[in-house]
Amino acid sequence: MKNVNSKYYVYVYIDPRNFEDFYYGKGKGDRKYAHLNDEGDTEKAKRIKAIQKEGLDPIIKVIAKDLTEQEAFLVEKTLIWKLGKNLTNVSPGHFGDKFRPHDTLHRSLSEFDFHNGIYYVNVGEGDHRKWEDCRKYGFLSAGQGVQWSDPLRELKKGDVVVAYLKRYGYVGVGTVDQEAVRPTQFSVGGKLLEEYMDANDPLFKNSSNEKSEYLVKIKWMKSVAKDDAYWEKNAGLFTAQRVKVSLQNQKDTMTFLEEKFEIDFNNLKK
Repeated sequence: MKNVNSKYYVYVYIDPRNFEDFYYGKGKGDRKYAHLNDEGDTEKAKRIKAIQKEGLDPIIKVIAKDLTEQEAFLVEKTLIWKLGKNLTNVSPGHFGDKFRPHDTLHRSLSEFDFHNGIYYVNVGEGDHRKWEDCRKYGFLSAGQGVQWSDPLRELKKGDVVVAYLKRYGYVGVGTVDQEAVRPTQFSVGGKLLEEYMDANDPLFKNSSNEKSEYLVKIKWMKSVAKDDAYWEKNAGLFTAQRVKVSLQNQKDTMTFLEEKFEIDFNNLKK
């Protein structure tokens, strides 16, 4: 029996003058014809107008049918990725984060060519965490809400982390040595962290509920005090408010970090 939700299709626009594919889309019903009267100023609209000016019409063909919307998105994105440079599509399509960025086949990318990732981690220094504690005891932490702790809990052993401290700059590079645990479970040199720090330290607040901090054990390769943080104004270096972000597409920032921290990210990949 045919799935009632499988009514989407993926279509292609072909230039009849040279039989070149120039646009992929997904839709249902008469969607594939919707672009013929496009009065916009996009490259797609310009191409269609140029074809029509010569008394022709684009060749429109359905290339995949009876799809769910998610299936259609995925097929569309696959085709856009494969032929992206030759297309007039403006949007990269859904599932964009699942595909390798264009112009990177000459580079080794985390999560594509090797298992572990290279991540920017926002230290978020404040009442509940201090960079000097992170540096001294070998951890990064986030918490006081699952929206903050969950991204840090996604880090896997072997992932490379670059610590960033707001208003200062980059302060450390290391690798994940143990995945995230609550502060009451975190150990240093065989002893619980509580034995090194005051048990009333705000880091331990809410450690028995969902607002708990979560600590990822880090083997620091190089770290510096916040007053010695590495930064360069107007250099286009990457920053974000989010707790954790992949650095795989931030080539300029990674080059800057390799120079300042005297490391080679290629040697850290696993």
